[in-house]
Amino acid sequence: MSFWRKIAGLAVRNLDEAECDDCPSALPGEDPAFSTAVTALGAKLAKADGNAHADEYEAFAGVFQPEPASSGNIRRLYQLARQTTRGFESYARRLAKRYRHCPQILEDVLDGLFYVATSDGVVTADELAYLERVCELFGLGPLVFRRLKATHLGADKDDPYEVLGVRHDASDEEIRRAWKAQLSEAHPDRARGRGLPSEFIEVAEAKAATINAAFDAVMRERRALALASVA
Repeated sequence: MSFWRKIAGLAVRNLDEAECDDCPSALPGEDPAFSTAVTALGAKLAKADGNAHADEYEAFAGVFQPEPASSGNIRRLYQLARQTTRGFESYARRLAKRYRHCPQILEDVLDGLFYVATSDGVVTADELAYLERVCELFGLGPLVFRRLKATHLGADKDDPYEVLGVRHDASDEEIRRAWKAQLSEAHPDRARGRGLPSEFIEVAEAKAATINAAFDAVMRERRALALASVA
């Protein structure tokens, strides 16, 4: 199934025009404004690392799969848009405004852009900055960005969410449950109760400290994000 048909299906399930006067009249896959914005974002991502190669269109088309009838127009727009990164924020804002009531569509677009960025095996700091800015403009929040980044590039070794084994957008209650479960399993008293040598107890103590530090880091970050959102 092509990307355009997939997100059209998402729109059918998530957009209720009876409750939303601002929803686009056309489904995303049939909406020229949507196709234009997504194509421009993909093209300008290719330029974000300073080098836009002709074969990068194939990576874009492999992910977003334009319909045969429109592929020629999509390719021409892509080649034009990839000349510079200027203007990408405007396209991202248009999509955010147009599909603000269906964030899953916006997340799917960002997910596809991540896939395009990784298609050559190297994701530069400039490309990551571009993707993070698109995520911000889409209104998806930093935790969605971190989850998608971890999905495509692997998580940072010191990522507290990875330590706790939870998704970056897990609820506070899910995180608290994971913290308690891991802490219970790693508690030094378990090692003592099994009569293990002191070296094992020291390892258990270090692991418990890491788990506690990860939980504290997640909660601090979430409190800071909550305060920033109301500031």
